[in-house]
Amino acid sequence: MATRRSKKATWRRPGSPIGRKGPRKPHSKYKRHAKESWSEADLGMLRQLARANTPTGVISLKMGRTATAIRAKAQREGISLKPINRSPYSRRAAAGR
Repeated sequence: MATRRSKKATWRRPGSPIGRKGPRKPHSKYKRHAKESWSEADLGMLRQLARANTPTGVISLKMGRTATAIRAKAQREGISLKPINRSPYSRRAAAGR
């Protein structure tokens, strides 16, 4: 008679990283403003960076918040993050025109 092995799913084996329970480790660059309310200075900076045609990823790193948080706040405040027909970071103005 053959011996019967217990077949556990790979993700349930001890030490397997798949299916591991517990809180996710937050991204180190966004710890500073996690769950912090937006101040008027933050909103002003968001408006200024959006007007300057700065990409959302760059705005998120400069403000210390996630890109999702930036997009959500911009939508709630009516700030457009849609790129304008010009090069990013206002390079056009810096070229001497």
